[in-house]
Amino acid sequence: MKIKDVLLKELMIMDLQANSKEAAIDEMVEKLFENGVIDNIATFKAGIMKREAETSTGLGDGVAMPHAKNAAVKKPAVLFAKSVSGLDYESLDGQPAHLFFMIAAPEGGNDVHLQVLAALSRSLIDPDLLTNLKQAETPEEVHALFDQKEAEREQEEAKEMPATNTRPLILAVTACPTGIAHTYMAEDALKKKAKEMNVDIRVETNGSEGIKNPLTKDEIDRAVGVIVAADKKVELNRFSGKHLIQRPVSDGINKTEELINKALSEQAPIFQVDGTSEPTANTEKNSIGSTIYKDLMNGISHMLPFVVGGGILLAISFLFENSFGQESELFIAFNTIGGTAFNFLIPILAGYIAMSIADRPGLLPGMAGGLLAVNSNAGFLGGLVAGFLAGYIVLGLRKAFKGLPRSLDGLKPILIYPVLGLLITGLLMYFLIGPVFATINNAMLQFLENLGTGNTVILGLLLGGMMAIDMGGPFNKAAYAFSIGIFTDTGDGSFMAAVMAGGMVPPLAIGLATVLFKNKFTTAQRQSGLSNFVMGASFITEGAIPFAAADPLRVIGSSIIGSAIAGGLTQLWNVSIPAPHGGLFVIGLVEHPWFFLIALVAGTLVAAIMLGLWKPVVVEE
Repeated sequence: MKIKDVLLKELMIMDLQANSKEAAIDEMVEKLFENGVIDNIATFKAGIMKREAETSTGLGDGVAMPHAKNAAVKKPAVLFAKSVSGLDYESLDGQPAHLFFMIAAPEGGNDVHLQVLAALSRSLIDPDLLTNLKQAETPEEVHALFDQKEAEREQEEAKEMPATNTRPLILAVTACPTGIAHTYMAEDALKKKAKEMNVDIRVETNGSEGIKNPLTKDEIDRAVGVIVAADKKVELNRFSGKHLIQRPVSDGINKTEELINKALSEQAPIFQVDGTSEPTANTEKNSIGSTIYKDLMNGISHMLPFVVGGGILLAISFLFENSFGQESELFIAFNTIGGTAFNFLIPILAGYIAMSIADRPGLLPGMAGGLLAVNSNAGFLGGLVAGFLAGYIVLGLRKAFKGLPRSLDGLKPILIYPVLGLLITGLLMYFLIGPVFATINNAMLQFLENLGTGNTVILGLLLGGMMAIDMGGPFNKAAYAFSIGIFTDTGDGSFMAAVMAGGMVPPLAIGLATVLFKNKFTTAQRQSGLSNFVMGASFITEGAIPFAAADPLRVIGSSIIGSAIAGGLTQLWNVSIPAPHGGLFVIGLVEHPWFFLIALVAGTLVAAIMLGLWKPVVVEE
């Protein structure tokens, strides 16, 4: 299969009309939709915007490669677009982008397609090809240029310079979140620069094809330095004792000479598995706040399947109890199964927080600390503390035993870390943290029980509004985690009703606004708006992200007000949802379902009308 088999002529836009990043993405996504490459604009665009939020795909030198791999893609394809005047795409070099390659990859795409996409990505570091593409006027010329480039690459690979034992060897690992474009561009850029510098290099790619060209132990032993250009976690333990450089994958494309020189001169710190170095990608860019958030989200993301699965089965069991009584086999079975899953919540949360901090040695003390929090009635808050405590205790043990002889390294993960980590965490949880947080937890629950209606409504307003502030970000997750904590500790789903209503309003309001105020949205936005009804009904707040990214003040501002109203009304009317997810699909489990629906409709109407009146009229070209 050749590049032109996915770089289709009918998808090419030789004169892109957009003059902004958002408009360019909309124009290209709509072209993919019109040609049957994708079947859902909103889902695919959400994937594009999520990738842009991680790092701009404006690579510099006038090239942008927006890409997504999700369920909306029906067949692999690459859309080529050219903007004669250029536009601001927030490129890494700050210059306008002229050439655009929007990659649409299906979930579970086969290796052949992924290899073609990788070959396309590698080609785009050739400055001569980019110059010729800017001058091309027809799709046929674009195809001819890539045919020529593929032929040249085949000739280069046939006479590739063999590695020797006389030149220094550099190792590199490249990886990006989607594993489609940047991974292979960084690989090719590093290889090309190393050849110019007469340096041997071996590059392992962690892309959509899986791990390709894996580095061998002999190569690692011989290497003078290792470059990890990655925006996701890769396996680093094998590089213990080597000079290791960790950078974003974009540096592997744009700063190749700097990285190779730094590796050659052995300026990078030596990576130690049992030291303070954390085997994660791109640690240079992580602030303390983002690191704590990452660790917390690792615990919550692993906990959520237990919350959703166990919570919904428990809620269904209550329906059987109401219908058939407590002696019903259906009630007993569903309640037992759901309750068993629920028993894992806090240990899983604490264990995976600790694992995110200290890797696998943190899992045992973290989970045990979480279970001790449950047994001492320290609740969700105690579990959070147990996770962070266990993780940092294991990191402390790594530092403390760093000076042991290398012959004893094997004892650390199987004896020293698990025994001492469990003992120290357990003692602190049993004698100090557990009792303290049990008191705090009981006081908080008593406070919530004694809240008057007015104060409960205020808390519902706050929780509902937080769900719309960042639509899946820290504020959203904090509100959801608080409600889960109350739910797991007491079984009270009142605040779950507030956060579920608050999370459903943004996508529902956007969908309604695109119907009521058609002249305020582009054709592509109106098509995306329809899918927001489904996402909103399913309690998937992230469906609103593409609209929020394009117009943050109006979309987020109106959504916060509507979500706060919906959350407050659920508390005013004593609505309770004994299920942590599901949206309208669990409406049969809701206590006072009609009041929940009225609260949801009220918040949606306010947000939709406010957004529609606030937005200016759109004039489409």
